[in-house]
Amino acid sequence: HEDWGTTPAAIDTCLSVADQFDVAVAIHTDTLNEAGFVENTIAAFKDRAIHTYHSEGAGGGHAPDILKVCGQASVLPSSTNPTRPYTLNTLDEHLDMLMVCHHLDPGIPEDVAFAESRIRRETIAAEDILHDLGAISMIASDSQAMGRIGEVICRTWQTAHKMKVQRGWLNPGGGDVDAADHQSRNDNFRAKRYIAKYTINPALVHGIAHVVGSIAEGKLADLCLWKPAFFGVKPEIVIKGGLIAWAQMGDPNASIPTPEPVYMRPMFGSFGGAIGATSLTFLSKVGIEAGIPSQLGLQHQIEPVFNTRQVRKTDLKLNDALPQINVNPESYEVRADGELLTCEPATVLPMAQRYFLF
Repeated sequence: HEDWGTTPAAIDTCLSVADQFDVAVAIHTDTLNEAGFVENTIAAFKDRAIHTYHSEGAGGGHAPDILKVCGQASVLPSSTNPTRPYTLNTLDEHLDMLMVCHHLDPGIPEDVAFAESRIRRETIAAEDILHDLGAISMIASDSQAMGRIGEVICRTWQTAHKMKVQRGWLNPGGGDVDAADHQSRNDNFRAKRYIAKYTINPALVHGIAHVVGSIAEGKLADLCLWKPAFFGVKPEIVIKGGLIAWAQMGDPNASIPTPEPVYMRPMFGSFGGAIGATSLTFLSKVGIEAGIPSQLGLQHQIEPVFNTRQVRKTDLKLNDALPQINVNPESYEVRADGELLTCEPATVLPMAQRYFLF
């Protein structure tokens, strides 16, 4: 992380240790370019797998051109959700957010200059389009340092909506897609691309896709069920490891489950031994063999991570684009394979205030 020094030497050493023990590495690169520029960081990767979890328009990483990493085959990029999607309020919100997160003083010109260099409308707009192109493979949360951990899903679909409005139907091109995805009357391909950003792709990147990340025989039964009217906003039932952990439930003192207030409440899967029986703790294979679970008295089921060092961007589902990305250091304009990436901020979004009046 940049706050503790993501120097080229530290990156190289960290990845060497990860290669030895088959564990994933996530990096937040050096916004101020104190130890090197984005080219120096890419060189330090040495074509080794790494999750760049701030490959985005405003959340940090090499200013102003961190988005260049989205064109590297060994880089597994995600962006955090506060800039998802680009709206009329994004810039103003982020300047205040950044000042708080990094303990900056609005009375100090250098602090204000740092904040403004990190919050760039041009790169935020390009981030929207890079997600729609499948060049940014995942959406993450961050938390209390510009992120909103509870809004990953709704902001993912808000981004998809904005791109459909502004860019129209998304042509899947070639690849392994269903015939129906090529029909402009539906938006199936875009839906698949965006849901992969917070399900299977993060699981692949962190070596846990053999157990979670998709609905498949033999995997953990972690499921979220929605009423269609509230999809992406308010789950109806959350099933964890096959047990209902949370659900929309009315007054517990009522004789039936429907009396108001109805809201998400913990169910049987959230208590006692059910927690350990339905949850997993992931460790490196070396850690498991060394007896770490018993030493720490872990109660969850234990699973090893694997294949974290061999995964490439081309392995990520429906989000494997590798465009040549360039960022103008003065205007901040972003181009992918020579095409200017720009879009207008949204003035209204679905899945927003009206869903949270109660």
